[in-house]
Amino acid sequence: MSKIRKGDQVIVRTGRDKGKRGTVLRVLTDDRVLVEGVNVVKRHTRPNPQKNVTGGIIDKEAPIHRSNVALYNATSSKGERVGYRNLEDGRKVRFFKKSGEVVDAK
Repeated sequence: MSKIRKGDQVIVRTGRDKGKRGTVLRVLTDDRVLVEGVNVVKRHTRPNPQKNVTGGIIDKEAPIHRSNVALYNATSSKGERVGYRNLEDGRKVRFFKKSGEVVDAK
């Protein structure tokens, strides 16, 4: 169970995109996450007519390490650390360490 999952709203804590907010598009295996609109790089692509890819310079998101992002808390409008807690019914859920509120209460 990962502290940051696909679809979470995160805020960048360090780096050139510090303070930016975005949605996690993918969680990669080497402790990296792909965040929408964060760490955008220019990629020079070669045209490939077999795959219908036009050549040129495209902008794409590059992965960022998960330690550089924090889960966004909408009530406090800040990024906060996340922990795990077991509920009375036996479910394991994430909660914000500062406020104590449960993140994924379904």
